[in-house]
Amino acid sequence: MKWQGRRQSSNVEDARGAGGRRLALGGGLGTILIAVLVLLFGGDLKDVLRVVSSQQGQVQSTSAPQGELTPEDRAAGEFAAVVLADTEDVWKALFQAHGRAYREPRLVLYSGHTDSGCGATGASTGPFYCPADEKVYIDLRFLAELQNRLKAPGDFAAAYVIAHEVGHHVQKALGTLQRMEQARARLSEADYNQLNVRLELQADFFAGVWAHHAQRMKSILEPGDMEEALNAASAVGDDRIQSQQQGYVNPDSFTHGTSEQRQRWFLKGFQTGDITQGDTFSARTL
Repeated sequence: MKWQGRRQSSNVEDARGAGGRRLALGGGLGTILIAVLVLLFGGDLKDVLRVVSSQQGQVQSTSAPQGELTPEDRAAGEFAAVVLADTEDVWKALFQAHGRAYREPRLVLYSGHTDSGCGATGASTGPFYCPADEKVYIDLRFLAELQNRLKAPGDFAAAYVIAHEVGHHVQKALGTLQRMEQARARLSEADYNQLNVRLELQADFFAGVWAHHAQRMKSILEPGDMEEALNAASAVGDDRIQSQQQGYVNPDSFTHGTSEQRQRWFLKGFQTGDITQGDTFSARTL
């Protein structure tokens, strides 16, 4: 992805290397990854904490050391700020085209642990959007490790992650998240899971819409970038995650969509660039 030398967003809070408290989760990396995969790309932070608690029975808190950012850390932060700036430019233009104003979210970069409007969070929760404070939270070093473990490397794979979370902010701006919250109280868990799949696939579609318009506006893509994004979308499909974690697949428990669905909706957004074609809630088939 072509990003060096381009505008960086001012809506970035860089709390990396600031010290503080870190969540030390007993039970090893396997438990951490289970929690990550529950939450990744829009899950519920409270649900994650319940998963972690049930898996290991205890959460310890230790000091997170202060430290200077490495050149790699700084470059990762600059990259995230450029991607966020691209999302701002794209969504501001699209909202204006529909006679609406776009309120920009903020991006919080942290190391180990931070507080959010949705509660305390650690690196084990993965990247997520908090509608209460309209911020996207991401531990970039953990994300890099996660990409390597899930075999979804590449800068455009990381851009897809950020764009997906910004897609949830777009859903809040459009009132979709508010309607989801209202529906939660009257639906069974299985029915709500199906509705949440549609929510997540729409965020994938919005990430594709962003990529379409960012390419048209700024020619950001390099050879292999789309493959990186599609590989990342596949890596976080419910079917692939469940198969890896438990050896079988339970469609009734899906909350984010299959690998094929996530790829297809991202690709549809990229190919059309038309926000009106992303009504996953009315789609007969996903």
